[in-house]
Amino acid sequence: MESSILTDKQKQQWSIDGYILLKGVLSAGESGNLKREVDRLHRRYVLNKAGVDPKSGLDRRNILPDSDAFIHLMDHPALFDVVLELMGPYIQLSMAEAVVRPPNPGYRGFIHTDGGQALRHIRVTETSWPLQIKIQYFLTDVTKPDRGNFTLFPGSHLRPYPEGDVPITAQTPGAVQLCAEAGDAAVFSHALWHGVSPNLSRRSRKTLIYCYSQQCFRTFDFNGHTPEVLERCTPRQRRLLGDLGRDWRPGAYFYSPEDQVEIIEQRSEVA
Repeated sequence: MESSILTDKQKQQWSIDGYILLKGVLSAGESGNLKREVDRLHRRYVLNKAGVDPKSGLDRRNILPDSDAFIHLMDHPALFDVVLELMGPYIQLSMAEAVVRPPNPGYRGFIHTDGGQALRHIRVTETSWPLQIKIQYFLTDVTKPDRGNFTLFPGSHLRPYPEGDVPITAQTPGAVQLCAEAGDAAVFSHALWHGVSPNLSRRSRKTLIYCYSQQCFRTFDFNGHTPEVLERCTPRQRRLLGDLGRDWRPGAYFYSPEDQVEIIEQRSEVA
């Protein structure tokens, strides 16, 4: 990309802290519509499902087949250029997740890094393209601590994650609970220590989490998509879901197609 979307201050925060909080990236209409879609999934898979505790939350993976609204968010114009500026154009969507965190006063919070055992031991430099980033879209207001806040340790993406018997929680010194409003979004590195705080309020916190990784990685929560899903996508969205526009061959996802930059950096019409 020729021009910068992020300010110098945001770039500095990304390098030093490993995350950025972007305010008001979704309109009230967009966040409201996405919240209704998440509520629909919560009713279907939790509230109206036999044998499931109605007080339990929702952690629904691979949500793209569930709604066109989730597909469109994949390359939302307010955020996708930020993804490209941070990661470059040789990327894919790795995960799309809907989360509902209900009140849970006994919960201490779960802190982790992303990507499993191997990626926990891999950290990139401040000037490197990330291996993987996530965007957490807030669909409800979380304006005070202990409301199921997204919790992180600034700068931890440059430090080894502690291995030991003492768990790291939202109460561990150095933890920061982000306060955000519906429509805000947090962008963060895979190596950042992060998780969720207890929810001492009477309301559920609702978010969407989208993960992007370099194209040479395996995807996290799906192994390809059905033709029905791909038919609902633009050419750029199809490419983000692994459709290279050609048959697989050795090195197919390591050496991107010649039109990769053109496809990824331009908004396409529906196929």
